Amino acid sequence: MSTELNTASAPLPARPRRGAVELRIVIPFIGLPLLLVGIAFLQPRVLSYFGATLLLQFSMPLVFATMGQMCILAAGDVDLGIGPFISLVNCISATWLASSGLAGAAALAACVLGYAAMGALVQWRALPSIVVTLGASFIWLGLALSVLPSPGGTAPGWLPQIFGWQPPLLPMPVVVALVLALLGNQLLMRTGYGAILRGVGGNPRALRQAGWSVFKARVALYACAGVCGVFAGLSLTGLNTTGDPWSGNQYTLLSIASAIVGGASFSGGIVSPVGAVVGAITMLLTGSILSFLNVSTDWQLSLQGGLLIVVLGLRALLGRKSREV
Repeated sequence: MSTELNTASAPLPARPRRGAVELRIVIPFIGLPLLLVGIAFLQPRVLSYFGATLLLQFSMPLVFATMGQMCILAAGDVDLGIGPFISLVNCISATWLASSGLAGAAALAACVLGYAAMGALVQWRALPSIVVTLGASFIWLGLALSVLPSPGGTAPGWLPQIFGWQPPLLPMPVVVALVLALLGNQLLMRTGYGAILRGVGGNPRALRQAGWSVFKARVALYACAGVCGVFAGLSLTGLNTTGDPWSGNQYTLLSIASAIVGGASFSGGIVSPVGAVVGAITMLLTGSILSFLNVSTDWQLSLQGGLLIVVLGLRALLGRKSREV
């Protein structure tokens, strides 16, 4: 069977009914403008170039982490190790990459291979991804502590220059978000192989019948998640200019919440790269507006979790109504 025929015959993942699709797409694009209006009302200076840069600069690690989590969700899996993985990349880039570029680059490549190996293990032994990624999270954390036992180190000179660059028209965080959204949408939603990758979580049986390897596709998704995790760690190092073995812990749950708010589904096969980027920025701005309202940090995570529950509840409610129709 030819490659063209396989690509053409590869099925798209099963889609929810129209109402559920509309809600999944609309929610993040309604919530983000409302948050921006609220923040602009509380702090009008964020409308300036400099204000927007300060407000959104730490969205870059979260956007990369969310894109990585979205790749795992596309396979119908969940990654509980992305946060410690980002910490490991942060420590490597603040030590080995700064002192010996070749050794640091080799270590980062090995990190991506480690993620691909996780996907291979999940598929080969039919293991729950939650168990594998949770176990891997302890490995990533242990390696991070081995590389850098306590906060310190220094970023390579070129990293802060890249992530601190000020483009002429739009702030750097906005440029990164737009590029990732467009690139992810083009590769995952508008190419034949993107449909194959989404089919891993949507309809793996049909993929096998069409002649595609679910094993290779899952490994590819995990490798893509690893690449996104590496960029998340590099951006975190570029912004903080130091390393910290605990710096990425917050991104595990935030990346899951951002991807789900942005339109992804736990069932697999249903993802939205553009929505994932919007969801990441939405979750970041939710914390920002709570800070402007002087809400205690102890409550901020609770309210962000409440936002995720509301989104999932609305989806379930509309999905049930569309089935009744």
